[in-house]
Order: sequence, then C-alpha cells, then structure tokens
Amino acid sequence: MHVSGGRKACVLFISRFLLFFSLQTFEKLLIANRGEIACRVIKTCKKMGIKTVAIHSDVDANAVHVKMADEAVCVGPAPTGKSYLNMDAIMEVIKKTRAQAVHPGYGFLSENKEFARRLASEGVTFIGPDTHAIQAMGDKIESKLLAKNAKVNTIPGFDGVVKDADEAVRIAREIGYPVMIKASAGGGGKGMRIAWDDEETREGFRFSSQEAASSFGDDRLLIEKFIDNPRHIEIQVLADKHGNALWLNERECSIQRRNQKVVEEAPSTFLDPETRRAMGEQAVALAKAVKYSSAGTVEFLVDSSKNFYFLEMNTRLQVEHPVTECITGLDLVQEMIRVAKGYPLRHKQADIPINGWAVECRVYAEDPYKSFGLPSIGKLSQYQEPLHVPSVRVDSGIQQGSDISIYYDPMISKLITYGSNRAEALKRMEEALDNYVIRGVAHNISLLREVIVHPRFVQGDISTKFLPEVYPDGFKGHKLTDLERRELLATAASLYVAEQLRSQRFLGTPRIPIAKSKRSSWELSVRLGDGNYPIAVSKDGSSFSVEVDGMKLNVTSEWNLASPLLSVTVDGTQRTIQYKLQILTKVAAELSKYMPEKAAEDTSSILRSPMPGAVVAVSVKPGDTVSEGQEICVIEAMKMQNSMIAAKTGKVKAVHCKAGDTVGEGDLLVELE
Repeated sequence: MHVSGGRKACVLFISRFLLFFSLQTFEKLLIANRGEIACRVIKTCKKMGIKTVAIHSDVDANAVHVKMADEAVCVGPAPTGKSYLNMDAIMEVIKKTRAQAVHPGYGFLSENKEFARRLASEGVTFIGPDTHAIQAMGDKIESKLLAKNAKVNTIPGFDGVVKDADEAVRIAREIGYPVMIKASAGGGGKGMRIAWDDEETREGFRFSSQEAASSFGDDRLLIEKFIDNPRHIEIQVLADKHGNALWLNERECSIQRRNQKVVEEAPSTFLDPETRRAMGEQAVALAKAVKYSSAGTVEFLVDSSKNFYFLEMNTRLQVEHPVTECITGLDLVQEMIRVAKGYPLRHKQADIPINGWAVECRVYAEDPYKSFGLPSIGKLSQYQEPLHVPSVRVDSGIQQGSDISIYYDPMISKLITYGSNRAEALKRMEEALDNYVIRGVAHNISLLREVIVHPRFVQGDISTKFLPEVYPDGFKGHKLTDLERRELLATAASLYVAEQLRSQRFLGTPRIPIAKSKRSSWELSVRLGDGNYPIAVSKDGSSFSVEVDGMKLNVTSEWNLASPLLSVTVDGTQRTIQYKLQILTKVAAELSKYMPEKAAEDTSSILRSPMPGAVVAVSVKPGDTVSEGQEICVIEAMKMQNSMIAAKTGKVKAVHCKAGDTVGEGDLLVELE
C-alpha cells in the first residue's frame, strides 16, 4: 500500500507515541529523601516524563531538590526523626498529592521494611525490592545466613543479635580480636566500630547501638571477624520481577575514613576477569535466592590473595552508583523505575560492558585536618562546580547561598570524572578538584586531591587502611616542592600587584588623571606557612617578572580578578591554584614584627568542642576527678557520635553543657582545675 509523505509522517508519529505510551511507568512519583540523591532521582524522572513530589523539613524549605520538583511539601522540623523519618507525615503527603510511587534514595527509609509495607498496603509502588528482600538483606544477621545457604563466601562471626556489652566481650573473645561491631540495620559506615580489646568492645557496643538507633531506628548489633588490611569491593546487581538478574561489574571503594567511603572507582585495578566473574555470579546467586528485584549492591571484603567474603547487601541505590553508570551506559534510576512497574530487564549479562574508567570523589563539608574530616557548618558564600572540565559529572543538591547544617550528612556533592582509561580519569579528576570553588565552609578537596595523585593510589596499591597508613599523624595538607613553592609565591605576588594596579583605575581610566602612576616594580613579603619570603616584582606589559630565592619566573594571565579562579602560566606551565597566604609590602612586613601575637590557649585544663553538633551525654559533674583519656561527654555531629576525653588527670571545675545542647566549633564544654 502506498502511503503519502504526510500520512507516512503521521503513521511514524503514532507509532512512536504508542511505543512511548506502552513504556509509561508512573504519572507522579514522590522522593522520600533530600539533597543530591533527591535531585538525581528528579533528573531521571524529568527525562521519563514523570512528575515529582519533594518532601522537606522546615530548614530545607529553600533546598535545591525542593525547587527542582513539580510539587513540594514540608513534613516536619529539622531533626530527621520528625521529618525525613516521619512515616506518618510522608504517608499523608502521598495521599494528598496522589503520588503513585515512592523512590527512597539511600539512607533514611530506603531499607525500612515497615515503610515499604505501608506503601504496599496503600497501593503505592515502592521503587525498590519487596519487603521480604528488604527484611532478608537489610538485616545483616539474616543476610549472612542466607548468603551461606546461597554458597556465598562469608566472614567468620556471630550469627545472632548481641544483647549487651558483656555478651559483646564474650563473643569477641571467642571470635578473636580484632572484631567489627556494626549495626544490623542500615549502612553508610554508621553504627560501625573496630575493637582490638575488651575495653574497645564495650565502648564500641555503646556507641554503635546509639548511632544505629539514631540513624535507622534499630539498635541491634552483630559482631564478626575484622579482616585486617582488606580491599572493599562491591558488585552492582540489577534484577526484575521475572527472575532475571545481572551483575553490572564492580566498584572499588577502599579509600575510607571512619568506615565511610571517600573515593570510589569502576572498575577495580585489583580484580582479574576470573575473580570479577566469580564475585558477580555469587552476587547474582544471592539476589536470586531472595527473589530480589531492583538495583542493589553486594559488598565484599577482598584480601591480598583475592579471597573475597560477603560483607552485606544494600537493598537500595548506592551513593557511588554514578561510576557504574559511566562504564556501563545504564541509568540505574530509570532501570529501578522500570523494574518497579513490572517491565523485564532490557539487557543480558553478555551485553554489560566495561567501557573506560570512572572515578568518584565525595566532596564533604568537613575539615580534613581533623581526623581526616570532622563536620563543618555554614553558608556557601561562593560555590562553583567544575563543569567546564571535559567528562565531568557533579551530583549535588546545593547551590551558592545554601546552608550546611548539623542535622544532615555533610556531603556537598559527588564529583565524577570519566576517561578512556584510569590515567585519563584521574587526570581529569585532578583538574576538576583544582577548579572546584567552595567558600564559606571547610571542605575536604585538599585531601581528595592528595589521595588521587599519591603514588600508592596511582599504582592501585590501596586498602581500607590507606589513609591511616599514608598519613599516620593525620592529614597535614600538601607538602610543596621547592619548584611548587616558588611558583606559588610568584603567582601570589603577581596577583597582588595586578589587584593594586586595578584599584588605581575606574572603568579603564585612572581615578585621578593628573596623578598617573608609572610604577613598574614592587618589593613584597609573602607569608607562607611559618616562613616569610621577600619577593621582587616588575611589570612587563601584561606579564610579571618575579624574583624568588634569587631565581626569576615569568607569570602571565588574563588577570580577570572578578573570577574566583584564575588560570596563570608560570614559565610556560599552566597552573590553577587555590591557596591561603598573606602578602605585605616590604614596609608593612618590617612593621608587622612589632605587632604582638596572640598567645596560644592552654587547652590542657579545658575541653572545647572540635566541631559543631549536639551534646548526647555528659559523663561528669563539678567536683568529679577524671583521669587522662577518660570520657567527659559525647557530641553527635551529622549522625556520627564522638567521644570527648580529658587531656589530663584533674578535678572538674565547671561543666558548661548538658545533654540536648547544640554546640558550635570551639565552644567551651568543661573546665578542669
């Protein structure tokens, strides 16, 4: 039959419409989460033509995910138990907005079987596995037993709930130290402690149970053998409701602090094809054993001989899922939504590729110079993502002006770079970190950059102990080489002179036309660390000639001083530098020695909070005698509990805090006589 051009176009349009209609999933979806993961889910929903509903606490009213969604409803005040964990309030929003499905993201209610059950009872689709799989895999104790039955390699340990601290000590002794104490429910490094002796076991039991109750509403714990010096490698799985399941390769997640991942990559430098296949097949076997449907992750510890042991299964989307998306080309959120609607998987195992290499850095509002990252709060006075760098993806839920508060996880964003190979992905990550602008809060970019350029990391010689091994005395920042120091000093001096010259002009015209300055040289003093360096600068056109340590360097740039970042060329080498230092004229530097310096505070008799947070418990009162190292109080910051200890033996003079107080960094907590 002959069809005219117009009719042919109409037939084509109708066929495409029918195809689209046949693949329809949901009209409206609620995201039971906040921050970057809520924004991530909304992006895919927009791509699929699904309307979105955001929930938020009162302090998140102006958050990015709220602005991105089609609708947004407040579910309570800032504390998570009254908002993002408030099932009653969330269920009311679902009814009010008539959302047909809920995506839980990660954390909060993502692995809460009661929430999934309540949704099912209301006929609302949970974008994730069914309650049986959540129960089986979300509970570390039950999941370990199921893993054994599915012939998945498991870690030796106690397959039951630990009742109290005394039982924890008895079990730990039977297993043999060191042991890992961890929350039965949940993940993300919360409710996790390593214990090397009885005292640490008792302390770990207390803190882990409290953190687990705070983060997941479930304080049950388990204990297992701690495998010293392992790698943390996980397998992404994807399964549908028709019995099909795939493994989507692995992610290397060994760079961690406080049992939380900091840098991830896919694939791993360590696995060979045979080990990868064996881990993938065991992960799929476990998924099929519990009739799993959705995206999920099976985590393993891998020793130096490539023996691997089941750690846990996360029945949700992982924080680090973007690296898997980069090397496979799959949109995991889209696949989760399709599976939840009942569609079969579109791919076979043979279709899953490893194309190139992807690296993810978790950018946190943390001070990396304190225990590799204690939380920082504040307002983002400047914020600029490095999206101009090729093959960069930034998953974030904040913007310039956003507040980082004590109530939620301190993550600012996930920075992902992709390359045809690992070297290319790492080089792009280095450039992206150099070009990331964050002002107003402390952040961990300096630590991330040091990690990804460290020779051990570049060689793939890593384990979960990487950070304490490489930085045994804590992270101290980048140690400048002599060349880097000279380049930094020359750049800073040139920038100072460029700013001085600009301040003399107004709209390209000298402020006082009759007082034209012909100055072409400057003598400066730059303070870098504990040192003061004399610098001589002379101007030559748009370039500066700078003398440092008796050596001359040529510095050129467009000198766009309105930009938070400047690209400069020092002796032909391009640099993008973010560094804090002080620049003075020679005269000012000579006079500064007469300025009295503030004496350092004697902290041996006082305890100040090292971070903003909430006081969970106070263990002393005025008049008590405390020993050096004894716990004085516990501060919870962004869902992690930290024990504050006495710096010396003495008598308590005054206590300036009580349980329930909110404290800021530097606030006085306790005084000793």
